[in-house]
Amino acid sequence: MSKIPLSDSELSSIRTGEAITLATVMVVFTVVILTVVAYRLFVSKGGKVTLPSGYKFEWSAK
Repeated sequence: MSKIPLSDSELSSIRTGEAITLATVMVVFTVVILTVVAYRLFVSKGGKVTLPSGYKFEWSAK
């Protein structure tokens, strides 16, 4: 297999770090959403949740 070196203009057009940035943004959004959900669960006085797999959770403040 023969290799063709990139020119200086081709080398300067390469953008690195896009995948890392996208992964970081997704992790931050996931942590924020889970934090808000956990806060809402702990602050609520009671509730009931049914997950799609059939699990049911109920809680109430006494």
